Amino acid sequence: MIPSDHFVRFYNEAFKFLDKAGSRHLEEFWREIGKHQERHCLELFRTKGLKGMQEYWERIAIEENCSLEIKLHNGYLEFDMKKCPSLSKALDNDASCFERYCDHCPGWVSQILNKAGYWMVYDLLDRKKPQCCLRIYENSDAAARKEQELLQSGHTIVVTNLRGEDKEDV
Repeated sequence: MIPSDHFVRFYNEAFKFLDKAGSRHLEEFWREIGKHQERHCLELFRTKGLKGMQEYWERIAIEENCSLEIKLHNGYLEFDMKKCPSLSKALDNDASCFERYCDHCPGWVSQILNKAGYWMVYDLLDRKKPQCCLRIYENSDAAARKEQELLQSGHTIVVTNLRGEDKEDV
């Protein structure tokens, strides 16, 4: 298995290469990552909903040594990344960090949530600090309200799947 330091550096350079060829290539790559990840979590998300998402990301937090808090609320799941190990490694890279490195998470997560029937509001906070906050809602109106609240309070890097085209019925 490839060490995580090498994997993050590969990802970082692959993102730069694909973006240089055109952002659509990078977005296609993230969609392919999402298709692969579906095998690991889509059925869990569909059958167990927010609780299944909590289980999945709690396991990932241990595997990837993330400093994060995951809280299940009534109607939504909150994922508060205190220190992302992936971005931390990308920032500590002599080849420089790809400026949109953080976008790969919502890039693959959004399509799985679309297929599972959930709504994402991903607050990336700052692409140069290894922190973010993901909220996943059962209700699109609640997600839209949160998106507006964040944007009105000055948050500028908010990604949602509210206008996603591949939403499926659960």
